Amino acid sequence: MAANPSSAAPPARRSILARLRIDPYILLIIGMVVLASILPARGEAAEVVDYATNFAIALLFFLYGARLSREAVMAGVTNWKLQLVVFLSTYLLFPILAIGLSYAMRPALGEMLALGIVFVGVLPSTVQSSIAFTSIARGNVPAALCAASVSNLVGIVLTPLLVGVLMTTNGESGISFGAIRGIMLQLLLPFVLGQLVRRWLMPVLNRHKQLVGYVDRSSILFVVYGAFSEGVVNGLWHQVDVMSIVVLLLANAALLAVVMLLLHWYTRAAGFSREDRITILFCGSKKSLASGIPMASLLFSGQAVSMIVLPIMLFHQIQLMVCATLATRWGREAAEAERAAAAPAPAVASQRA
Repeated sequence: MAANPSSAAPPARRSILARLRIDPYILLIIGMVVLASILPARGEAAEVVDYATNFAIALLFFLYGARLSREAVMAGVTNWKLQLVVFLSTYLLFPILAIGLSYAMRPALGEMLALGIVFVGVLPSTVQSSIAFTSIARGNVPAALCAASVSNLVGIVLTPLLVGVLMTTNGESGISFGAIRGIMLQLLLPFVLGQLVRRWLMPVLNRHKQLVGYVDRSSILFVVYGAFSEGVVNGLWHQVDVMSIVVLLLANAALLAVVMLLLHWYTRAAGFSREDRITILFCGSKKSLASGIPMASLLFSGQAVSMIVLPIMLFHQIQLMVCATLATRWGREAAEAERAAAAPAPAVASQRA
């Protein structure tokens, strides 16, 4: 009996995406950018999208708070040297390198896209992918959970502060009282509420993990549509061309490469174990798209937000491709080493007298 072509197509598409190491979610985000470019929300529709975006951001951080395990964070805090290196990489090394790269790229990219590189530098680390890659590579998973969680918790407050200190748009400070109030009401308050009800809500979230994942990702997709819709109405695509995208890709790749090389060199020189080096590399070199887009929507407006989030969208895909390659290779090496260690010693043939 002949196979149904339609049923074979999805595995083939997944295989192509897997070989190219393209995150399917990035394709959905690009789809929302295209939709916003073709059908941007205007007038009353824009107001509805704005209210819905604010709700989506609050819901996103409420779920973050409900899922953050305080016990896991405390369990990983004892490895303070590892946590300190990840924290300094995320909120000191990255911003310094991003500022230098932003100034170097400003003539080629313009002010807004160059500021987007700085925004990448001040964002917290990822949570899910940092832990997943650490697990695949046989790293220190509890420490990765702690480092990524603390990074996101601190980032709710520290990222907006760094934006205010390091970023300016049109000669004005990158953060205002209204933006601070928005951060408190739409990020910190829902996060705290999520933590308060975690005890009762976690059983429900654990039973419906797939649904919660859909809510997470759908919320971000909606925020992307709102941000780019506003940007398109304000003339975004009159200032961003293909060459700018290529330059951004190269700049992001260079930023990630320098951070990873510095972390690799330092963790070896400092004598960290293999498991801790893997954790530091993955947690200290990654930046969160899931936190970056909602934060940008609150901190910036109009054309600025859509241009400023472009670099983190590109950086996100590059970091996934690089980290997936490294994690797979290191995990395979660890498995081979374990098999070799467990294999019995070859028997020595007895010699006849």
